[in-house]
Amino acid sequence: MRRTLFWIVLVVLVVLGIMAWVGSSDLDFLASPNRIGVIEVRGSITNVRTQLNALKRFRRDPNTKAIILRIESPGGGIAASQELYREIKRTRTGKPVLASMGAIAASGGYYIAAPASRIIANPGTITGSIGVISYFPNIRELLQKIGVQTITIKSGSLKDVGNPGREMTAEEREYLQGTLDQAHQQFIRDIAEGRGMPEEKVRTVADGRIIMGETALSLGLVDELGNFEDAVIAAAAMGGIVGEPQLVHARKERRSLLDLLMGDDVSDKVASWIMGPEGYLHYELPFEGWPFSAQ
Repeated sequence: MRRTLFWIVLVVLVVLGIMAWVGSSDLDFLASPNRIGVIEVRGSITNVRTQLNALKRFRRDPNTKAIILRIESPGGGIAASQELYREIKRTRTGKPVLASMGAIAASGGYYIAAPASRIIANPGTITGSIGVISYFPNIRELLQKIGVQTITIKSGSLKDVGNPGREMTAEEREYLQGTLDQAHQQFIRDIAEGRGMPEEKVRTVADGRIIMGETALSLGLVDELGNFEDAVIAAAAMGGIVGEPQLVHARKERRSLLDLLMGDDVSDKVASWIMGPEGYLHYELPFEGWPFSAQ
């Protein structure tokens, strides 16, 4: 009896182990040939490792005929947005990538949508906000009132740019303005390339203004008005899927203890704060959480 029970338990454990291995691997022996991969981008765009890995997996999977990027984001970091932009651009050469905008896909959220094969937004989607902003708090007078002094030892005149314990110098302001102007030009250039539009046309609406989905359609910033289901229909058609498509959502990667205790968005912002002033430059709407936000 004990021996029988032992073998039953062993077989169950082996079967569960095989199921776990198959579920955690990129192999799927029962995969439908009519797959549409769905990748979600929610909140501030800072750590895009999950989305990048998902794009690679879906791109290499012969059963995935199209990919939908579902965006609910006010924007985020410059480099993170550019990393997603580049990978989406690389992916669309092999299979269609559709950007489906939810309530908000602005600033960096629009940046990552620009290289998609097709962009679908709701009439009331908040998008646009093509610009860059950086906030630097000045708490010098507050520190003086409570008797706190800051002593800075640095190797160069611009090493502590954005120091909240003192006034910003004219040299620092000019330097930061030049940095933001450069990032803004990159933003405009990439949108023009992704959308196949002249840079001058993009520049006319690249003053940081937010744009509703309906207006974005008339400006050529999006291709169609519709919801997520419309994006699924379009993706199926562009991917040559006959019949009902199978939606496969990208697996979420394991979260850190800080994520579990404070939430993904908070932990990302804590990381941005630790990075220092260089981490303040964002493509992001300004009401998402000073001083981490940018436009």
